[in-house]
Formats: sequence, C-alpha cells, structure tokens
Amino acid sequence: MISLTVTAVVFGVVFLAELPDKTALAGLVLGTRYRASYVFAGVAAAFALHVVLAVAAGSVLTLLPQQIVQALTGVLFLGGAAVLLLRKGEDEEEVRKPENQSFWKVSGAGFMLILVAEFGDLTQIMTANLAARYDDPLSVGLGAVLALWAVAGLGIVGGKTLMKKVPLRLITQIAALVMLTLGVWSLWEAVTG
Repeated sequence: MISLTVTAVVFGVVFLAELPDKTALAGLVLGTRYRASYVFAGVAAAFALHVVLAVAAGSVLTLLPQQIVQALTGVLFLGGAAVLLLRKGEDEEEVRKPENQSFWKVSGAGFMLILVAEFGDLTQIMTANLAARYDDPLSVGLGAVLALWAVAGLGIVGGKTLMKKVPLRLITQIAALVMLTLGVWSLWEAVTG
C-alpha cells in the first residue's frame, strides 16, 4: 500500500534538492536542441533507474567512491561544452524540426547523460536515505521519481520556451560556458576531495 504522506514528503524534498541541480540545466540544454518528448523519454528512464537503484541499495550508495563519479561527470560536461562550441552554426528552424534526430539517438543521449551525471548525486543518496528511514520503498520510490520527472519536464519545456525568445547561438554559448564551469568544478572536487 502506498502512503500518500511519505510520497508527498519525499516528492517535496527531492524536488527542491533537484531543482537547482546540474541535470535540470542538462534537460534545458537538450530541450533547446531536440524534440522535447524524445529528450523527456530518455531522461525519465534514467531517473527511474536511479530511483530503483537508490531504493534498492538504501544507504549503501553513500559508500561509493565519489571522486570517480565527479571526475567522470566533469569529463562529460567538458566534452559537452566542446561539442557545443565546436559545432557548426545551425539554423534555428532546422534544430526545431522533430525529424532532426531519431527517437533512439536523442532519448539515448538524454538517458546516458542523466545516468552518469546523477550517479551518486545528492538526490540519489537522499532517496536511499529516505527509503532506509521510512522503510516504505514503494512510497519513497514513487515520490522521488515523480519529483525528478517534474524537474526534468520543467527544464525541457523551459528550454523550448527560451528558444522562442532568445537566439539559439546565445543559448548555445551560455550553455557551453555553464557546462565548462560545471566540468571544471566537478574535476576540481574529484582532485581535492
């Protein structure tokens, strides 16, 4: 039986923790470039997998080597920044076309980005701790996955809306700068942590 109280508490905690996270930015960036439903499918699947792992593992996830996760995340963000900066200019209408990229390519990219970036992240550890605390894996899992999906949806839709008002080139440059900063920050934490 699902406890609505536990689900609501977990939703609130995870939603607020994930909202300013780097993966919300990743969803926003992907949402400006590709079909929103394709991006959301991949991101949602990755978040669901993370919640299952967190709930199943309980607090054991806090023992993972955080430096390796941070280093890998840093390299991925630096790679993403390089791809954005080195890509030839694209016409905004061309980017908006749904047929620009296949479902599997776009959703797979979203899945892999979130899968790696969120592994051992605060919200995953928090979900594991909440599962251990409440001893109600179904309610905790439901609250966490709904919160993560809500944040992802906001980021992706925000990306589409932003693209209608701001030139794609400017969005790309800002996104590359933010990804570069996050990449350097993650690598710094990996080296000094």
